[in-house]
Parts: sequence; structure tokens; C-alpha cells
Amino acid sequence: MELDIQCEEMSPSRWAELLTTMKSCKTIRLDDCNLSSSNCEDLSSIINTNPSLTELKLNNNELGDAGVEYLCKGLLTPSCSLQKLWLQNCNLTSASCETLRSVLSAQPSLTELHVGDNRLGTAGVKVLCQGMMNPSCKLQKLQLEYCELTADIVEALNAALQSKPTLKELSLSNNTLGDTAVKQLCRGLVEASCNLELLHLENCGITSDSCMEISAVLRNKSSLMDLSVGDNKIGDSGLALLCQGLMHPSCKIQKLWLWDCDLTSASCKDLSRLISTKETLTEISLIDNNLRDSGMEMLCQALKDPKSKLQELWVRECGLTTACCKAVSSALSTNKHLKVLHIGENKLGDAGVELLCQGLMHPNCNIQSLWLGNCDLTAGCCATLATAMATKQCLTELDLSYNPLEDEGIRKICEALRKPSCNVQQLILYDILWSSEVDDELRALEESKPEVKIIS
Repeated sequence: MELDIQCEEMSPSRWAELLTTMKSCKTIRLDDCNLSSSNCEDLSSIINTNPSLTELKLNNNELGDAGVEYLCKGLLTPSCSLQKLWLQNCNLTSASCETLRSVLSAQPSLTELHVGDNRLGTAGVKVLCQGMMNPSCKLQKLQLEYCELTADIVEALNAALQSKPTLKELSLSNNTLGDTAVKQLCRGLVEASCNLELLHLENCGITSDSCMEISAVLRNKSSLMDLSVGDNKIGDSGLALLCQGLMHPSCKIQKLWLWDCDLTSASCKDLSRLISTKETLTEISLIDNNLRDSGMEMLCQALKDPKSKLQELWVRECGLTTACCKAVSSALSTNKHLKVLHIGENKLGDAGVELLCQGLMHPNCNIQSLWLGNCDLTAGCCATLATAMATKQCLTELDLSYNPLEDEGIRKICEALRKPSCNVQQLILYDILWSSEVDDELRALEESKPEVKIIS
């Protein structure tokens, strides 16, 4: 049994009602429910008396250190079988870390700990690392984003990594680590016996100076499938170093996030080689990099390579215009694997989308999700878009937000949605002005086709 409630204020009567239900739940998720430490006392009892409970998610609640102390009393009981604990943004400080250390040391069932968005600090996480080093700890996933960590944390983390072969996922994004610390961390990862599958280092103050060491991790950890270094100023030179590791035969990367990394079209030669030859790569994010049309054309050429298995491409806000759309269309008509294309916030215009739709409607194209928000579109391209929607049955999600489509354009899109052949289930229309008459038509459409969700 699963209890999944979000954004609900808990009255005493509602809480009492839920407590009865929780006694038999395998999963309890209560994000944004205005819970406090007093609720944690009840939850501790549930943890103690419900041995089937394996996942507890309490993100975005004001639990505080006192609340975590209550929870940990339940977590330390022999009957506890909890595997996943989520405490993101719960107003915790380093004081909670001693209590959580006890749980890590004594509770081998716990495999996931998510404590990001809390002011744990370097001192607090050092205490958590002591718990990880206990032989009883079997932690597989550790999430420490926005925890106010500094470079001083790396020595303790490396010691924990050395002793924890079970660890598969480590997220340290949005902490002020810097190049020296990231280099040290990477050297530790290369030496550690853990089979890391996910490493997130977004917004960690990384430059090209760290990229050789990150590249070494990619070469030496064939288990690593998900790497995110977005929002770091690695530049084209850093990307070239990363690609040395990414192109290594032992690297099995699947998901690569490089958003806002100060990349230009100069990086697209290396990226194209990666896309066309690394058959394990299925998702790449290049959002907010100055790739320009020339860079996008290189990427599209790579997508046409039979060895490319890319399924998701994110190129939002990359300085693209109508000029690259013929190349994108050609890639769409050739690549059978691509399912998600985020190309919004580029000046494609109506002419560009007309070209995209030619590729979209090709029998080889299997796009399921297409994002065209803020692309300078008007009602002029909506007839072609409507035709694509009605004929391309694999297309289930379409974002047209922040485009001045007006009544004329929205009505054409609605005509397509009404057709039985249209399989679009989610249509996103943020910040588009239309009349009350069109609004009525949209509401009526949702009523007649309940499987369609229109988000505006």
C-alpha cells in the first residue's frame, strides 16, 4: 500500500486519519505538508510498528533537528526495515548529523539518504561520513546538494568512499567545492572500490582545470552512467578533456548534462564524434550554451549516423535560428531513436517549425516529446503543427508556451486535438493570450477527451 500526498495542510483530524492508514503502508510520501517535529514523534512510532515500511519521503517540511531526532528513534529499532529516507529542505543543521550517523552505523537496511537543501555544513557531513564508514552501513545513494559544503569535506568523503563499495550514486551539486577539491575527489573515486553509477557536480565552481581528473573517472569507472557537470565554466577546452574519457572504450556513459558550461560551436566537433560513436549515450543536455546554427548542424550530422542511439537532446537557449532547422529536420527523418527534443528559447520562427515538421512527419521519426516554447512562433505555423499532431501518433507531449499564437493558432491546435488520430496527452501553453471563447473551447476539449491535459 502507498500513501502519496503533496501540498496539503494537516489538520489534527486529518493527521489522525492518516496515521491509521500509515500502519500498513509500504511507502509514505508527505512532501510540502507543513509537518513539524510533533508529527515526527508519530511517524517514529509508525516506523517502529510497521515493518513493511521501506520508503519515507518528507521533503519541504519544517521538521528541524528535533523532528529528525524523533524519526531516528524509530529508525534505530530492530523492527525497522526502511530503505529510502528523503529529508530535503527540512530545516536541518549539523546537529541532525550525529543522530543520522547512528542510523547509518546501525541500520543496514537503509540504502538511500537524501538530505539536500539543508544547512548541514562541512562539519555535519564529516559526521555522516563517519557513519558511512561503519561496516554495517550499506548506503547506495547519497544526496548532498545545497548543504553548504566546502573543499574541506573531500578528505572525509574520500575516506568514506574507500570503505563503501556499495555506493552507486553521489550528488554534491550546488556546493562551493572548487577545482582543487574536485580533483582530490576524483582521484579518490578512481582509487575507491565503489562502482559509482551517478555523479552530480553541478554548480561546484569547476573550470577546465578539473576536467582531466573527471575524465580519469570516466575512463576508470565503467560503472559510471550518469554525469552532470552543468553550470560550471569548463569551456571548450574542458569539454575536449572530458571527451577523452567519454570516448574511452571502457566508458559506458548514458546520461550527460553539460548545461551552461560556456561551450561554443567549437565544442560541437567533439560532441558530434561522441554522439555518433558512443552507442551507450542516450541523453545529453546542452542547454544555455552558445552553440549557434553551425554547431547544431554538426550535432544533426552526428544524429544521422547509424551508430547514434541518442534518445533525448536538450538544446534550449543555444542561439539557434531558422537556419539550422533544415538540418534538424533531416536528422529527425533519419534517426529512429530520438524521442525527446527540447529546442525551445531559440529564434526558430514559423519558417523553422515548418521545416521541423517535415522531419517530424517522416515515418522514421519517433519523437514523443517536442518542446518549442519561446521560439517566435505565430498562428502562421499552427496549421502545419496541427497536421503533425494529427498524423504523428507517437507524439504525446508538446510545449508551445510563450509564443504569440493568439486565438487563430490555438483553435488550429484544438482542431488537431479533437481528431481521434491525435495522441497528444499533454499540451503546455504557458503565457499565451486567448479570448474567453477559446478558453471555453479548451475546457470543453478537456472534458470530451479526459486523457488530454492542457497546462496553461
